[in-house]
Amino acid sequence: MALAAVRDLREFRDPVSVEELEQFETDVLAGFVLARASEGLADGTIRAVVARCRTRV
Repeated sequence: MALAAVRDLREFRDPVSVEELEQFETDVLAGFVLARASEGLADGTIRAVVARCRTRV
C-alpha cells in the first residue's frame, strides 16, 4: 500500500450553485447505477442500494 500527499481543493474552487450541485449529484448517481448494472445486478437491487444511500444523507 502506498501513501500519497493530498491537499484540500475547496480553497481553489468557486462556490457552486444549487443547480450545479444537483447536476453533479445526478451525474454521480447515473455513473453509480450504470456501474452496478454492468455488474449484472437487477434493477431492484440497484434501487434498494440507491434508497439506502439517499436516507443516509
